Amino acid sequence: MTEPGEPSIGATDDGRGGGAGDGGGGGYDATFRVWRGDASGGQLQTFTVPVNEGEVVLDVIHRLQATQAGDLAVRWNCKAGKCGSCSAEVNGRPRLMCLTRMSTFAEDETVTVTPLRTFPVIRDLVTDVSYNYEKAARIPAFTPRPRDPDGNHRMQQVDVDRPQEFRKCIECWLCQNTCHVIRDHEENKRAFAGPRFLIRLAELDMHPLDVVDRRDAAQEEFGLGYCNITKCCSEVCPEGIHLTDNGIIPLKERVVDRRYDPLTWLGSKIRRRRPD
Repeated sequence: MTEPGEPSIGATDDGRGGGAGDGGGGGYDATFRVWRGDASGGQLQTFTVPVNEGEVVLDVIHRLQATQAGDLAVRWNCKAGKCGSCSAEVNGRPRLMCLTRMSTFAEDETVTVTPLRTFPVIRDLVTDVSYNYEKAARIPAFTPRPRDPDGNHRMQQVDVDRPQEFRKCIECWLCQNTCHVIRDHEENKRAFAGPRFLIRLAELDMHPLDVVDRRDAAQEEFGLGYCNITKCCSEVCPEGIHLTDNGIIPLKERVVDRRYDPLTWLGSKIRRRRPD
């Protein structure tokens, strides 16, 4: 292992072919700066690692583990962009390492890989994301209306198109990590659920079978008002979900209608009147 700022000895190819210096097409040596440390502190360490044509950042991190830093901690699972495990910050941008192609960077460009900044570091590139699971446990569960007399639930596809988009979420937590409400303000974590769970509330609120009204909870328990719709969450979503435009803004509108629309307010008062 090298010290921070010192070049390392280039690793040999791991057997997948086309390694730098062996005559294979497309191979080169890349400079990687990877954060090493734990909750008590750490620093960036510099490595030179061979890169083969067509590889992604996670391939290079695995090669680094195999040849130079066997104790490097990194979370991953499917390597197909579906499990959301390999989230990190690559050159300062929250990304899935398995979907970040090395061709994104120039061959002479230094690639810096650091853990998600919003969450406490456990070790190296692995962070403690338990905050997200604690918020998830507080979301009121899906509660469908009673079934039709024949035992079925019926709904039109047009009614489920909007909430279906949010079901694509792989819970990579990139939207949570990039949201400045908690990224830059640790004190907001207690009151703010983050964009992932605001779209979960929106999904349930839009579902044609669900009967629970979560609008007050969205505002009072999950901090909907903290979101100032900068759309940074949508920009980093690997599934291309339009969190802000299709989920959070409509949810805000429904909350505002409940609280401030005069016709809605009048209707609620009329419905609450007791018969004489």
